[in-house]
Amino acid sequence: MTTAEETAGGETSAWGEVTPDAARRLLIAAVEAFAERGYHATTTRDIAGRAGMSPAALYIHYKTKEELLHRISRIGHAKALEILQVAARREGTATERLTDAVSSFVRWHAGGRTTARVVQYELDSLGPDARAEILALRRQCDAEIRGIIEDGVATGEFDVLDVRGTTLAVMSLCIDVARWFNVDGPWTPDEVGALDADLVLRMVGATK
Repeated sequence: MTTAEETAGGETSAWGEVTPDAARRLLIAAVEAFAERGYHATTTRDIAGRAGMSPAALYIHYKTKEELLHRISRIGHAKALEILQVAARREGTATERLTDAVSSFVRWHAGGRTTARVVQYELDSLGPDARAEILALRRQCDAEIRGIIEDGVATGEFDVLDVRGTTLAVMSLCIDVARWFNVDGPWTPDEVGALDADLVLRMVGATK
């Protein structure tokens, strides 16, 4: 099974680890509200209402609105990192691993675009400590892609003048899918993943 096949699941499947059920419902409601209105324009009353609960019920599970965003961001980034780690550590050439990493990462951003928008674009709404934790996870994600590209350069599969800059370009291409992907549009998450993987291989000058 490829990494892309392992990342199927939809918007709510990523939150299975959140318990009890009320905490999970509130978190999913927060994802929807933050994606629709933005973090700062969303109130705890908005979140509780979406979850079919009273505002007081929210504080039983989350002390603040920021705690909700922090947990969403941490779980989302951990999942993104897992996807990249699985692809980076699979057997195969650097070309095969980069193809798997990009297609799977893009699939996650397209298939879970609501979650991905919050995870990727609300970083600055977090306080300093929470933001530092999420930035550390982002650096790990970057390192997985950079490591594959470095391997490809070392084996002669890739022709890259600036590995760090190319890594940034690859990550930006993948992440931005969450901003524009439309479930009613002309492409499926799989198709966008395949398209972007092909574009990235051209970007790194893949020869194999």
